Amino acid sequence: MVRRTRLNEDHCPVARSVDAIGDWWSLLIVRDAFDGSRRFGDFQRSLGVAKNILAARLRTLVDGGILAVVPASDGSAYNEYVLTPKGEDLFNVIVALRQWGEAHFFAPDEPHSEMVDRRHGRPLRTLEVHSADGRRLDPADTEVRKVVPGA
Repeated sequence: MVRRTRLNEDHCPVARSVDAIGDWWSLLIVRDAFDGSRRFGDFQRSLGVAKNILAARLRTLVDGGILAVVPASDGSAYNEYVLTPKGEDLFNVIVALRQWGEAHFFAPDEPHSEMVDRRHGRPLRTLEVHSADGRRLDPADTEVRKVVPGA
């Protein structure tokens, strides 16, 4: 079995974030948690993933503080998975992935699920990155200042 490369001590926030999420199943689990899934069976039905893979991904998300295991809200003997504040902070990531997917992987008239403002029922505005003074930023307007180990 190939050993997974760990990035949890990398100097890059993107690398550490990817390390925490793990893989695409984990992002889809987080997506479903935002959509209201709470029980193992809910996730399994929605994703169609093998139970052993789902159990492993849920365990990783719980161990990483992204999901928490809580008693079932209906008082039954089951446990449920809920997003922690750390998990809820992935909302912008999920919205950004959704909007990127809408822009690049669907034909103009092709139907797809749509995220809307619950209060008004209208689609969300496209996410943008802004500077501290409010200017809209594009990739050419930014740079990454890398950490030099030992400096």
